[in-house]
Amino acid sequence: MSSFWKPSRKTDVSVFFYLLGISLVLIICLAVHVLQNLNGERVDIFKSSGSQTGTMCDRTLQYFRSRGLLTGSDAAQLQWSHAVNSRNALAQALSGPSHMIEADVTMRGHDTKEPIMAHPPDTDSDITLKEWLEDVKTNNKGIKLDFKSLEAVSPSLALLEDLLTEPDFPVWINADILSGPGGKTRPVNSQAFLSVVSVLPAQIVLSLGWTTGWTAGRNNPGYSWDMVHVMEEKCRDLKHPVTFPVRAALLAQSFSQLSWLLQQSDRYTLTVWTGQYDEFALQDLELYRKDFDVSRIYYDLPNSLKAELSMIS
Repeated sequence: MSSFWKPSRKTDVSVFFYLLGISLVLIICLAVHVLQNLNGERVDIFKSSGSQTGTMCDRTLQYFRSRGLLTGSDAAQLQWSHAVNSRNALAQALSGPSHMIEADVTMRGHDTKEPIMAHPPDTDSDITLKEWLEDVKTNNKGIKLDFKSLEAVSPSLALLEDLLTEPDFPVWINADILSGPGGKTRPVNSQAFLSVVSVLPAQIVLSLGWTTGWTAGRNNPGYSWDMVHVMEEKCRDLKHPVTFPVRAALLAQSFSQLSWLLQQSDRYTLTVWTGQYDEFALQDLELYRKDFDVSRIYYDLPNSLKAELSMIS
């Protein structure tokens, strides 16, 4: 009898280890599958979080939320002060409700050549960029510096060094670097401008636009495919977040082109602006509000229009 059971036990042991091996393989495969799914979910969560804070590298919304100056992720909530090119205008902007202060920088046209706050053709001002920055850096306001020529760019960026010690502080550098629909003003040389600003810290937002024009009573063309393709080629290798200032009156006829542009990178956002005498309907912006995360489109518009805009979801 013992000779009968010995081979049977060996067979049972072999079968046991065989099944155990198969079970271990199945368990390992299941574990790998679960971990891959978890990693996928983590990536999705990260991307979603990045979108909510205003794209991958754009920390503008995050900065104001962290200081209790903004709630939610809708970039339309940001308020702007424009043409803050004098001491009086700066004092009003710093004491007011605006989150972002926009100003124009040019070189003084006489005496000591230095960057001043003025919009061409003005070549003088009662406040220099250095003085302007000294007042701004003690407040929880973001800044957008607009350059109409290359001459003032390098000396101005040198003055920004102290302000850049706080990595989250919103600093936007703006220039129209390409000719756009109806644009008659010569743009800033794109290659030279991007060469200078490319050395800035990666958190700086580059606001890169087109020169544009708009005429009442005419069929004004929108941003063409060539315009957005060339712009994307200029921006694709930049390390910075990029916002494209786009004219509200030209958006209805440019949805396909600007939609494509935004889809090319998480670093890209739009900033919608309007000219003083431009005419457009809020419905022209409806597709943009509905098709894109609200954190990816800033609206530099009058408060009366933004109040109505917030009703569009």
